Formats: sequence, structure tokens, C-alpha cells
Amino acid sequence: MTSPPYRADHVGSLLRPKLLQEARAKWKAGQLPADALKTVEDRCIAEAIARQEAIGLRAATDGEYRRAYWHYDFVAGLDGVEIYEPEQKIQFQGGVPLGHKLRVNGRIAWSKPVMIDHFAYLKSHVKTAVPKQTIPSPSVVHFRGGRDAIDAAVYPTLAPFFDDLGAAYRKAVAAFGEAGCTYLQLDEVNIAYLCDPEQIAMLKARGEHVEDLLGIYARMLNEAIAGKPAGMTISMHLCRGNFRSTWVAKGGYEPVAEVLFNQIDSDAYFMEYDTDRAGGFEPLRFVPRGRKIVVLGIMTSKTGELETTDALKRRIDEAAKYLPLEQLALSPQCGFASTEEGNTLTEDEQWRKLERCVEVARDVWGGV
Repeated sequence: MTSPPYRADHVGSLLRPKLLQEARAKWKAGQLPADALKTVEDRCIAEAIARQEAIGLRAATDGEYRRAYWHYDFVAGLDGVEIYEPEQKIQFQGGVPLGHKLRVNGRIAWSKPVMIDHFAYLKSHVKTAVPKQTIPSPSVVHFRGGRDAIDAAVYPTLAPFFDDLGAAYRKAVAAFGEAGCTYLQLDEVNIAYLCDPEQIAMLKARGEHVEDLLGIYARMLNEAIAGKPAGMTISMHLCRGNFRSTWVAKGGYEPVAEVLFNQIDSDAYFMEYDTDRAGGFEPLRFVPRGRKIVVLGIMTSKTGELETTDALKRRIDEAAKYLPLEQLALSPQCGFASTEEGNTLTEDEQWRKLERCVEVARDVWGGV
């Protein structure tokens, strides 16, 4: 592959090294100033980039080391959006609560360069890899709270809310492009949630009009993607929840596949496929033949057990029945640390999984 995504790739987040975990704990406790925390972050990110390059990955991220959450840190940087700690928390399977929620208390806009400095540091430290930036999809701002989390005095109806959100993201995508980003990923978990009847029921119960929600999200994503400059690859990542190795939703991609692959202008799709909760590969038949790439997330990031090369190759062969092999690639199904707590595996297990991706890609496609 001459441009991203690559035959062996990864979603983005990495387990936080112990040094960084300790520094963040001290910073939260008021025992470490912000500039000292940044020094630790810089060091750990530089080491993570070098490790990604050493194992043969052609794209490198900063591991999302400067964030507490894969989504909240970014969207809370937009005008009109804030993080808060609610009494009623989002529950992952096993009763694991997510500590914060979002709410909209003003007009949404992009007026400050959110995480552009994060990308600049990443770009300045890669040597052989393409720097990959990840940001949450705009749908996060709606799905995680809905109408109740959006100030009715600011947005009496939701159409202007979605318009402003799409416009803000279009400026964000353009800003990353201006900073030299050629590989940008929108983490779009909520479209995968729309495959789960229980999630649909939850949306209806809180009063959402769900009939055209997929279409609304698709139009908003296309507005964002329209901000990309020539030469930038946009990928989307879809999963069903990833917090300390737990999950939220289930259901195959069939209900969203046609819109996902044919009405959203993404170049590539990182798709969760590590368990039967994601269904079969049949929805890949909707992917148009040609330039679009599906990155098969058939390796789990939730546990440390290392998949065998034979098992991964068999699953790639299964997927190739519905989409040509040249339009497929390989990755873990999600990041290893969607929040700073990380999943329940070790750093060594994480790196072995990424090494296995490279190994299998070389066997299947002749290179990464």
C-alpha cells in the first residue's frame, strides 16, 4: 500500500506506560505542574512512536497519551460543549460506569486549535512512519446525551445543532490538514451502536427520533470530511464500546452497511470483528469495488491472548469471499486504551499483538 490505511495498521490508542500513569496521578492530585506532566508525555510519546516504527508499522500515533478519554477531551475543546460528572453514569457491561458525560450549553463552533499541537509533536518525531491523528466523530456530541443534554434555549430545534456541529468539524479537519496531517481517523462508534436493537430502544425511550438518525450522522460526517485537503486519507473506526475491556452494544453491520459504505465519503473503515457480537462479514458486500479499504479488526484489544497466524489468515479468507483481498487490511478491533485506565492486558501483550499484525500482513499481502 502506497497510502494509508496500511495492510497492518492499528486504531490508535495505546496502554499508558507506568511512568505516565504515575505522572498523571500526581498532576491530578496537584503534586505535579502541567509543564512537568507535558515533559513526561513528550518522552513517552517519542518512545511509543519509535516502538511502532521498530516493529514495522507504517503509521504511528501518539497513543492518545495526552488524553483521559478518546472522545471527551477533543469535543470539550469545541465552543459550546463541556464535560461534567453526572449522577447517572453510562453503564458498560458488567456494571462498569463511565465517569463523565457531555452537555451543550452554547453555540457549537471551532474557534481554537484543539489538539493541533498534539499532532504537531507527533509529526515532528516520526522518522519512517506516517503520523496518524485520531479524533472522535461529531455524532458523539449528540449520541452521548441527546436532546436532554442540549440547551433548548441555545438550540430549540436540532437541525441548527447538527449544522453547527458539521461546520465545526469541517474546520477541524481543514485545520489538521493545514498542520500537515495526511491520515486522519474519525472514531464513529455510534453508527455501530445503531446496529443494536437495545440501543435503538434506549434512544426511543429518551425521546429521540431515530428514524433518520443514520442519515443525519452520514450527512454530518460528509460535511466534516469535505474539509479535507487533497492528499489526506480519512478513515472511520467502528466498534461497540471499549472501556477497561468491557463493551456496550452488539449486532451485525447489516442495518447500516449500505449507508456506511456508499453514502459516507470515507476512504477506509476500521471495523470491529473480533467476536460474534459484530456479526459476520456478509455486509462487506455493500463496499463499492475500487478504492475503499476495510481494515478487519479480527484481533481483539480487550485481552492479552495472542491470536495465531492461522486463525487470523482463516478469517481474512472468510472476509475475502465478500470483498476482494486487495481492499482488505488487518488491525486490532479497537484501541488498547480508549481511556487512560486502559484494557486488561499488559504492554508486552499489546506490542506482541501489533507485531503479529505485521507478521500476518507480510504473509498475506507480501508487505505492510
